Amino acid sequence: MSSLIVELGSRSYPIYIDSGLLSNSPITSHIKGNKVCIVTNAVVADLYLASLQQQLTNYDVDVVVLADGEQEKSLANFERIMAHLLSKLHGRDSTLIALGGGVIGDITGFAAACYQRGIDFIQVPTTLLAQVDSSVGGKTAVNHPLGKNMIGAFHQPKAVLIDVQSLVSLPKREFAAGMAEVIKYGILGDVEFFAWLEANKVAIKQGNSSVLATMIERCCQNKANIVAQDETESGVRALLNLGHTFAHAIEAEQGYGKWLHGEAVAAGMVQAANLAVVLGFITSSQVKRIEQLLRYFDLPTEGPSTMDIESYLKHMVRDKKNLNGKIRLIIPTSIGKTEIFDNISREQLQQVI
Repeated sequence: MSSLIVELGSRSYPIYIDSGLLSNSPITSHIKGNKVCIVTNAVVADLYLASLQQQLTNYDVDVVVLADGEQEKSLANFERIMAHLLSKLHGRDSTLIALGGGVIGDITGFAAACYQRGIDFIQVPTTLLAQVDSSVGGKTAVNHPLGKNMIGAFHQPKAVLIDVQSLVSLPKREFAAGMAEVIKYGILGDVEFFAWLEANKVAIKQGNSSVLATMIERCCQNKANIVAQDETESGVRALLNLGHTFAHAIEAEQGYGKWLHGEAVAAGMVQAANLAVVLGFITSSQVKRIEQLLRYFDLPTEGPSTMDIESYLKHMVRDKKNLNGKIRLIIPTSIGKTEIFDNISREQLQQVI
């Protein structure tokens, strides 16, 4: 089992990566009280809930099972979790466990941040996207029809347990969506990792467990390094949103769940890269290299044909990164380096949308 630490002083926590953690892990060493609530969805519950519960036989455990899908990351389901915790008499020493993908991790973390002004939670991510990105760093939220992740809080987990074996049951489309976030780390700040992905793409797509474990650990380490520098996204952490300003606009405009988050991020990263060409930072051949890797993993490299500049802008003006009314975009200045820009004109955006 490999492990690494997200260094945040008193809020530091471990990330464990191995095969079989859903049935045998150090999870109990991160639970302080006797009461535990597992939040999961119907698909994941059928696959992994019983195994996780077997590790918790000495605790008073109850379960909230949500439906599957991005549309379930809602205020209505947040209220449902709150009502459940209250009805089951959970206290400040209770622990929430998020068993599932990014939707479950985000809404469970937000519930933990808010219930009695903050209780412990543990991330047990079962999708690639959640394992390499959303389970690490303490960003928690729910969606609103007017904007994705606009209602939330920073609340760090007590631990993250990543079972590589769970990827075996992941649908191909979901695996591909996770690869968008993997590739993002290479583009935004790790050119050697980008080259490694190109060299190992066949083994990754075939599901080689040791290669996947190496890949996931590299992503988690990259994210942990950035979060340790900037926990609340006041500076360098914003770089992790490469492609996300475009992506969130796509998701909100199309309706949550029609495009998977990773699919929208893939298209958004290409739009950001094309903007870098317009600004003179990278060449079209570098964009082609990015597009080829995304396409290998069956990801889109263009946004929806039905969306025009206005369709994007009405959502982009609400982006959380914006300051002083200016849209802030993360743009690659090379493969392996990104910067934040807030002086992009409508005409420049028009060229890449």
